[in-house]
Amino acid sequence: MPSFPKPKIPDAVVPPPLRKPAKPGSAGTPKGQAPSDLKEAPERKTAGDKMLEVGKEAPIDALGWVDQRLAASGFLTGMLFRKVPKGTNWFYTLGSATLFAFIVQATTGVFLAMFYTPSATQAYSSIAHINNEVPLGQFVHGMHKWGSSVMVILIFLHMGRTFFFGAYKYPRELNWVIGVVLLILTMTMAFTGYLLPFDQRSFWASIVGININGTGPVVGPYLSDFLRAGPELGATTLSRFYAIHMLLVPGAIIALIGAHMYLVVKLGTTAPPWVKAERPKVAAPVAPLDAGANGNGRVNGNRTNGVPVDGEETSA
Repeated sequence: MPSFPKPKIPDAVVPPPLRKPAKPGSAGTPKGQAPSDLKEAPERKTAGDKMLEVGKEAPIDALGWVDQRLAASGFLTGMLFRKVPKGTNWFYTLGSATLFAFIVQATTGVFLAMFYTPSATQAYSSIAHINNEVPLGQFVHGMHKWGSSVMVILIFLHMGRTFFFGAYKYPRELNWVIGVVLLILTMTMAFTGYLLPFDQRSFWASIVGININGTGPVVGPYLSDFLRAGPELGATTLSRFYAIHMLLVPGAIIALIGAHMYLVVKLGTTAPPWVKAERPKVAAPVAPLDAGANGNGRVNGNRTNGVPVDGEETSA
């Protein structure tokens, strides 16, 4: 009996669970050319390009490494991104200007200390050597000399602004005390540095200053003897002034500036006295509600549900 080929049943008629699985590699992939993006060979980076990318990321990685160990990003964020009161003007930059003047003094002082000799017989000649023979020595010495006067003027202006703006009041009393101590230390640093050239003018001016300090009550004579470091002004006085000027006072100023800036960031700054604070907006008062036993309230003599009671007239 001859066999006849069985008719093929369309796949659309066969339920999905009963369909014959497709051959490996042919299911779901139409025949044709590959996409153009797969034909193109990927761009290969050279070793130089890789090193350039690593170099660009190196500063960021270094800052991230340091920040993970110091956690300084929070402090910097609070210091740089903080609220500034309304009416802030150029008067508020006097503190930053004083800080910049101190940084200039510290930087130029370090370079001058490399060539200065704190000796009664060599101090003046070392200053002459700085001004006449050291490259840019006269320029650095001039910046340090005139920068001391600039710093004294700026710190007085900053203290005056703080006083007249009322920024010394609660809760900034401690910051005001620290500022007063910084003013005294600045004057001390200027006074002790004036003797270091050890010429005729600085010699006799220092004698006058030490004698004026000796006229103070109770501690005046002891302070004068401490500064003189002996019965009269001499080589030991120069060494003591140099140590106070280079080590003692700058270290105290740096520590107090850190505390001063921390309190400024923590407590903020005050607005100028001519700027009035805006009063906070208060919500409008709520009308009194006279609620009855049945829940129908009365507002300003009217029923809340709009239905008048017996004996009441509705308003037009």
